[in-house]
Amino acid sequence: MSSGKRYQEAEKKFSRDQNYPLAEAVTLVKVMATAKFDETLEIHFRLGIDPRHSDQQVRSTVLLPHGLGKKVRVLVFAEAEDARLAEAGGADLVGDDEMIQKIQKEGFLEFDAVLAVPSMMKKVGAVARVLGPRGLMPNPKAGSVVQPEDLARAIDELKAGRVEFRNDKTGNLHIPLGKASFDVQKLIENAQAVASAVLAQQPSNMKGIYVRRVVVTSTMSPGVRVEPTTLNG
Repeated sequence: MSSGKRYQEAEKKFSRDQNYPLAEAVTLVKVMATAKFDETLEIHFRLGIDPRHSDQQVRSTVLLPHGLGKKVRVLVFAEAEDARLAEAGGADLVGDDEMIQKIQKEGFLEFDAVLAVPSMMKKVGAVARVLGPRGLMPNPKAGSVVQPEDLARAIDELKAGRVEFRNDKTGNLHIPLGKASFDVQKLIENAQAVASAVLAQQPSNMKGIYVRRVVVTSTMSPGVRVEPTTLNG
């Protein structure tokens, strides 16, 4: 079946005009994820924030109970003894000035997540324009700037499925939930963890509705709308 026909068949399984409970939306998308590869499920939030205001930015992390179903390659910016701690903690790559140059000059990006110790942040700023747009720039608010003694824990969390999220310029969030091959209950529990984390980050000074629209989708399936009132469980 061609991708176009598969998409059309999937659309017959639900109503685009209906909002479904979170668990039902996740279940529907898993059923529709029939591509020849293991699709990734994602959840997208349309927020009522004004992203032009710094005090209305939504940024945090969530530890998915069942991970993302893929190997996470972790780069840690550290030097000397801190670098040894990073290696002992399970980092896939440990970088200093040489790694910064490699990213700057060669466009090296063979990693999925980045941590840095505080003493490296001035140097890491040199690659902010490369890492920032990809959501890889270490940031204290996101828990990716960590003290050396906390590196092992932070590395373990990233490999276990800690996901960072932040709103884009239009006030949207795009967060992965795991692979279509996951048991549906694991996907639902990952989605519930994400929903709780997003709801907990509502800016205190914003006006109006925080979560305006929620959609669950997969790499190749149409999106299923979620009833926002079901995000609390």
